[in-house]
Amino acid sequence: VGAQNTVVYFDTDRYNIDAEDTRRLQVQAQYFSRYPQVTFTVEGHADERGTREYNLALGERRANAAKNYLVSLGIPATRIRTVSYGKERPVALGSNESAWAQNRRAASVVIN
Repeated sequence: VGAQNTVVYFDTDRYNIDAEDTRRLQVQAQYFSRYPQVTFTVEGHADERGTREYNLALGERRANAAKNYLVSLGIPATRIRTVSYGKERPVALGSNESAWAQNRRAASVVIN
């Protein structure tokens, strides 16, 4: 799939799938179509701003948005778990727009 295609990014307080996200999710769908035995988790994440509860809910909406798009491309929903980590697992440390932008994401992780 390529690491750059396993993650989709979101604007602040948003969980809509944009054009760049659709391209990345289409690459993921092609991969998962070729390997029908593979199950995976879509992890929803948020940046550090906002309450823990708000960010857990936002992460869940982000994970589900990515999952629903993959399902619309033909990947069976039974192969996809979703989980929200909210702001608990940042990939970028820092209190600035660059770090926040990297942390507002949904990441697909293969389970085996």
